[in-house]
Amino acid sequence: MIFEEFLFFAVCFVALAVILLSRLIAGPTIADRALSADCIEILCDMALILFSLYSGRSIFLDIALITAIMGFIGTTLIGRYLGGEL
Repeated sequence: MIFEEFLFFAVCFVALAVILLSRLIAGPTIADRALSADCIEILCDMALILFSLYSGRSIFLDIALITAIMGFIGTTLIGRYLGGEL
């Protein structure tokens, strides 16, 4: 029962990642590309959290937390660069 639910979420994540990847490649501006890269990073964090729940290992939660912090820092730096503050 639980395996089917995780499989459903995995298929949804892959479909969303493909859509975001197309926006990352064909985005008309750098802001569109930065936003889609950030959304892909958030999807990866969500997948790590769900896999941690499925496997029962908390190490994946730590990895998801670290990648979320690094993604936030990267998005902030890109925003400052585009705003002309860096």
